[in-house]
Amino acid sequence: QVQVMESGGGVVQPGGSLRLSCVISGSIYSATAMSWYRQAPGKEREMVAGIVSGGNTKYADSVKGRFAISRDHAMKTAYLQMNSLQSEDTAVYFCNAFVRGHSMWGQGTQVTVSS
Repeated sequence: QVQVMESGGGVVQPGGSLRLSCVISGSIYSATAMSWYRQAPGKEREMVAGIVSGGNTKYADSVKGRFAISRDHAMKTAYLQMNSLQSEDTAVYFCNAFVRGHSMWGQGTQVTVSS
């Protein structure tokens, strides 16, 4: 069974950093695109950053210059390096992966930015 699993969330002080990981397991196929989304309480889920197999990336305006998405060569793992975290970044972060045309979601990992 193909699964997408996030890790790396936690509690961090404003100005701190975290690195999230997203791993695709149970598939012999690589993803063609992987993205990070987040959902804060009472808000809609929003795209944070995305990367495609060719290496092109895109970011939400709110995280440009602070967050960086990357992936392994096999395109089965994606990372989100988050720097200069702010309270507004507090949310559940979800990974989305496109594998053979199927959009797959992980369960999410909580990121809390608080002093």
